[in-house]
Amino acid sequence: MNEPATLQERRRYYREEWNVKKLPDFIKEGMEQREFGFDHLGKGPNDRYRIFRSLEYLKRFMRYKSPFAAYCSVAFYDKPFKRADWIKSELIFDVDAKDIPIRTCMCDNVCEVCLGEAKEIVSGLIDTLKGDLGLKDIHVIYSGRGYHLRVLDETVMKMDSDIRAQILKYLVGSEVPRSEYGTEGEKYQLEHFSIPFGYPKVFTQRFKYAVLHLTPNIEMENISPALFKKVLKNRTYLLTDEWGLFRKNIGPINYKKLVKEIGALNMGLVDAKVSIDLKRILRLPTSLHSKVSMKCMEVQNIEKFDPFKEAVPKFVYERDD
Repeated sequence: MNEPATLQERRRYYREEWNVKKLPDFIKEGMEQREFGFDHLGKGPNDRYRIFRSLEYLKRFMRYKSPFAAYCSVAFYDKPFKRADWIKSELIFDVDAKDIPIRTCMCDNVCEVCLGEAKEIVSGLIDTLKGDLGLKDIHVIYSGRGYHLRVLDETVMKMDSDIRAQILKYLVGSEVPRSEYGTEGEKYQLEHFSIPFGYPKVFTQRFKYAVLHLTPNIEMENISPALFKKVLKNRTYLLTDEWGLFRKNIGPINYKKLVKEIGALNMGLVDAKVSIDLKRILRLPTSLHSKVSMKCMEVQNIEKFDPFKEAVPKFVYERDD
């Protein structure tokens, strides 16, 4: 793994292991309204605007071409061969293990540790999508280097980019919740960790995850080295939700600085460009991620899923060391 698949290995995969019938139902249903794209040279998608009106045509194409990468649009069109007459789009959240801003492994590519951390982040996002936003038609796809969350609830499919951006900010906890409240002319302060519901709860969960996964190599613009050391020294209080002690020990003013910086850091948990792009093409589930020789596949149980057992194509095990 982490070694690109050769053309011969791709041919073996698509002719012997890949099965068009294993495409997820949400792809098969309405596939004639999606645009398909392919990368034949390993330099990015260079074959766009393709359509397939049946699984048989797609099967023949994949077996004959054995592409370096295969994609399909998150959008549905009346004229997918022109990307025209847009109907609706899936809501997408892309968590790439290589691009997570807080990775404890500090590896150059992806490894078991950062893929595990990507899975933790995705699990948190799913909980919020279901619990706070009431979304149900959520599909988890292992992309080969991380995870795609694909939401097909009709309530979100026709939303524009601006609303999708707002959902993304809520989901990752990128904006600091207000702490000043008022009633009948009186003002009072409530920190986000004192409010056990709604956005303050989401922000608290993301803040806690981020602080507990900070590593010494991470740089935050307005956090001095001395404050950073203080945060690392006192973050164990967050394990037991002793937020008051954590805030007191690093100092209330410093806490405000940290909250702001972590919010900005959280924005990098998910690729925002993917979430707001209504015409994005996304790696096709069941296809091969040839750069790392792993299968892109739908995940049925995120907690039990192990990509190093379930997403490794057979040819990898037969390579000469």
